[in-house]
Amino acid sequence: MNQILPARFLAVVFETFPKDFMSRAPEDLEEYGKDWTRLYPPAPSAVVFPRTTDEIARFVRLCTEHRIAVVPSGGRTGLAGGAVAVRGEVVLSLSKMNRMDPVDPVAQTVRVQAGAVTEAVHQHCAPHGLIWPVDFAAKGSSHIGGNISTNAGGVRVIQYGSTRQWVLGLQVVTMSGDVLELNGALEKNNTGIDLKHLFIGSEGILGIITEATLKLTRLPGALDLFFFAVEDMAAVLRLFHHVRKAPFGIMAFETMTHNCLEIVTQSLGLKFPVEQRSGAYVLFEAIRPASADAQQIMDGWLEELFEKQLVLDGTLAQSPREARELWMMREGIAESLFKKAFLHKNDVSVPISEQDEFVNRMFRMFSSRHSDLEVYMWGHIGDGNLHINTLMPSGMSRDEFLKRCHDADRDLFTLIQEFHGSISAEHGVGLLKKDALHFSRTPQEIALFKAIKKAFDPEGLLNPGKIF
Repeated sequence: MNQILPARFLAVVFETFPKDFMSRAPEDLEEYGKDWTRLYPPAPSAVVFPRTTDEIARFVRLCTEHRIAVVPSGGRTGLAGGAVAVRGEVVLSLSKMNRMDPVDPVAQTVRVQAGAVTEAVHQHCAPHGLIWPVDFAAKGSSHIGGNISTNAGGVRVIQYGSTRQWVLGLQVVTMSGDVLELNGALEKNNTGIDLKHLFIGSEGILGIITEATLKLTRLPGALDLFFFAVEDMAAVLRLFHHVRKAPFGIMAFETMTHNCLEIVTQSLGLKFPVEQRSGAYVLFEAIRPASADAQQIMDGWLEELFEKQLVLDGTLAQSPREARELWMMREGIAESLFKKAFLHKNDVSVPISEQDEFVNRMFRMFSSRHSDLEVYMWGHIGDGNLHINTLMPSGMSRDEFLKRCHDADRDLFTLIQEFHGSISAEHGVGLLKKDALHFSRTPQEIALFKAIKKAFDPEGLLNPGKIF
């Protein structure tokens, strides 16, 4: 049953908050009630736009008094329905809380509000030779609070790890209106349970992240970006094993199937990057050695790749423009597929050492049981995260397609469970994956999840219905 806002609640909001604090305009309800999942019709009762932590604390305290459900909202770039409002909840948008404090170049930290856009934080830190190294295709739209709430990964996890590694402290508001300052800017604090880690990756069901102290690192030195054609997924893994032993660092190691590259080059009007058409491709970013013989090292390594027949063809970006175009071929896949037809997405992970066997069995499973669904696969090989997507075939209804995808998901998740993998590697559970949570989590774990949720949000008013 959809939530109806009581007159007394609305009166207090209009009396005690700024005039532009709440919107009930249909266009705002439509925009802020959805995320990129595109499966759930937005139906919020209102949207609020706080500018301070105090406003959030006062508002959620009022919501608790009136038993009003709240959905925290950032850049809404998630793909699991974690930020959608479908039953009349009030959306609490953090879009106006985008302050970024001065960078501390000695401590290599910066404190920002949760609504700061990821790419804006990168730009804010760059003049100091520093970066918050969480990086992915949606960085121009995503918010820091959302990154933290989903423990975002991205294309450089192999070098830097996920978001969790780059958060020193959090400011969080619970549904009781309490403001928690968790760890501040401390590098070391061994005084019991580190509560901030409960909020990182919890998808906004425990509290609303309002500010964060981020840990920074130095901007990387010279990078070389390669694009390789290889025979198949087994060849991708052979190349990855070889790269692991290379005499230089790895910044990114991404892969995609041929149909992904074909559709993204057509959609974005880009030239095919290599002459050789093959079953799979690798986008590999190397950290050039900081030595006088760096070029000799790289040239020798490349010669070895072709001598050992680890790659069929390849190219090296010769300019920033060429590098941007190669990255567009990786980061533009999802958008290009969305343009082509209705898309069903899966974001999964398995142990790195078992990716080859998993992928082989996954493709055999689709071929034998779901042959009418074409698989488009890409992913972050260095952290075991694969994106497995299917486009709705021409002539098939949306309802039939979703039914077919549901059946395929059951088989896919059963296979993932066999490999002790995860049904959601980086986009979270939200509404989309909650019925499949048992494939990756035990009943005992889920019971603990619920107990933690009840401790922080006993009335179940914050982002209700998400995860479990």
